[in-house]
Amino acid sequence: KIFQAVVSCIGNDGTIYIIPKSFETALNKLMAEIQNTFKGLGLLIPYCWKKGEACVVRGSDTVWYRAKIIEVSSSILQVQYIDRGYIESIPQCHLYPTTFYTDIPPFCIPCQLYKTLPIGNFWQQDAVDYLQELLKNEEVEIHVEELPDNPWGKMSISLYFGGMSLSSFMAYQKYCVAEGGQDVQKLGVFEGGLSPSYLLQPLPVPGEVFPVTVTHVVSPKEIYICFDSSGSLTKHSATERAASCDSESLNKALKWCNKIVKTLPHLTNFEKELPCLAEYVDGLWYRAKVLSITQLVPVQILVQFVDYGTYLVAPSSRLRHIPCPLLKYPVQAVRVLLAGFRPASDDRNVERIPYSPEWSLKALWAMLDCVEGKNLSASILTLSPEVTISLYGDDKNLVHLKLIEMGLAELDE
Repeated sequence: KIFQAVVSCIGNDGTIYIIPKSFETALNKLMAEIQNTFKGLGLLIPYCWKKGEACVVRGSDTVWYRAKIIEVSSSILQVQYIDRGYIESIPQCHLYPTTFYTDIPPFCIPCQLYKTLPIGNFWQQDAVDYLQELLKNEEVEIHVEELPDNPWGKMSISLYFGGMSLSSFMAYQKYCVAEGGQDVQKLGVFEGGLSPSYLLQPLPVPGEVFPVTVTHVVSPKEIYICFDSSGSLTKHSATERAASCDSESLNKALKWCNKIVKTLPHLTNFEKELPCLAEYVDGLWYRAKVLSITQLVPVQILVQFVDYGTYLVAPSSRLRHIPCPLLKYPVQAVRVLLAGFRPASDDRNVERIPYSPEWSLKALWAMLDCVEGKNLSASILTLSPEVTISLYGDDKNLVHLKLIEMGLAELDE
């Protein structure tokens, strides 16, 4: 069985406590009932607590939770939050004994990684701390491998985050050994000798109008677009729906990659078109590809962010190997040429685009004004030798008409 879940806690012994997403509605309903039933402080009169006894606990967030007594010692009790998994030492005045809700099974499930052996036969404290930092309150994919022999035992699972296997990742970190090594290949990032490549985005049928976002403007004639599923056009094609799903899954996978990026190896092979992760100026890491080496001492690499079309010259310290699961998502940005206009023959503006001198910088700024933050739509005219489109503004007029009005471009029939 495969399902989505949120990791609520990592136990001191490495137990992974998960709450299936399908349980969330029922858990929220129960929590609301508990808050309505128990108000104020805990039990203030003396009470003889027993190990294993059911209770409710007033947490540090002043919310009441179901719990059970793990250990009794003077005025401090050790309790386990049965719907979250974590264990805490709590003063008696924050607890209340109860027989309410004891017929409802715990909502969190204790799990262990399938066929995964911790170094030293138990999870070391630094490994537990790392698991907690990586997984707590995060949504993950659970593959059930073996059910426990008794209802209170641990379920054996394979856990995936951003398409990556947790067992493989922890084995790479030298925290454990994945028995048989069957899972290690699924991580795929650390294998040498591969020349992977990105998948291309499937394009809509020529003539079909579809919403787009412009992610990068190279010149008034050459831009990069992404399909925009949130656009105002109500009827979305299968291509756009697939692109929207891919974009959402890719963003989740990239979020995970940013959490583990310091564990990924630095890029040492600068072969042209090689996929990699690159750090942008905002401090986040995105999918990119190597274009060229621009400087040898110190090494500077020209890369392109494939989901935006933008370029960056970066030192090798800002480039890392890309996990193979990130290669299954098509590139989000598509390079296109705009049809119907050309540079104005009488454009007297002296400042030109250095890499495209037929256009003035003024024309470039005008095109940026036409597309930034706008609800745009497009229609493909040709697919080869270049993808050529007509681009429409939120007023449904061709965007290049503005440049023609300003004398920065002219019609090209």
